Amino acid sequence: MMPFLLVTMHSFDNEYKQYKKDPLVPPNKAKNVLLHTCCAPCCGEVIQAMKASGLELTLFFYNPNIHPIKEYELRKLENIRYAEKNDIKFIDADYDTDQWFSRIKGLENEPERGERCTQCFDMRFERTALYAKENGFNVFTSSLGISRWKNMDQINACGHRAAQRHENLKYWTYNWRKRGGSERMYKISKEESFYKQEYCGCVYSLRDTNAWRKKTNRKPIHFGKEFYNN
Repeated sequence: MMPFLLVTMHSFDNEYKQYKKDPLVPPNKAKNVLLHTCCAPCCGEVIQAMKASGLELTLFFYNPNIHPIKEYELRKLENIRYAEKNDIKFIDADYDTDQWFSRIKGLENEPERGERCTQCFDMRFERTALYAKENGFNVFTSSLGISRWKNMDQINACGHRAAQRHENLKYWTYNWRKRGGSERMYKISKEESFYKQEYCGCVYSLRDTNAWRKKTNRKPIHFGKEFYNN
């Protein structure tokens, strides 16, 4: 396996030299981090920043919120492709949609960033935290927070709650948008021609996004059509 301190040869690798001079330091000074990944575009920059800092990581894909199954498979396969390219272990967790729908029952009409999203993050992080505890990790984090469409405080609060269920487990609240992270996220996505999802993921996000598109005279979402090189 390729050493984790090596960075894949992106055309903008020089931008990661900052992490070799001033590496990221997770809680507990951990060297092995479990990364909950939501999609390839969001996790690409997080992976490279960690690797440039000399950290080992494992990807944990647990996202039963994603609907429909076709969209779920598209996002998962993009994650797997990038993980394999970077010689990173990928954990494919359950697609237990029944439990997800049970968890957010009664919150179907909540707005984006509202209580429905809180329950969704809680569920995904609780499962991530459990895997971390059972497999020798004392730190986990998520790529969710790099997206400008997400409320980072909301995500961090959910991460902390999940971690507090287990002794000596910490959630890493690093702001992945900093140090040029947001810009590099899009650069990597374009270079890798990642699949470009057009809504957050759940059936209610899809419903609301298509409603907005109809109101603004835009075409509805077509799965598997948009990529960052388009």
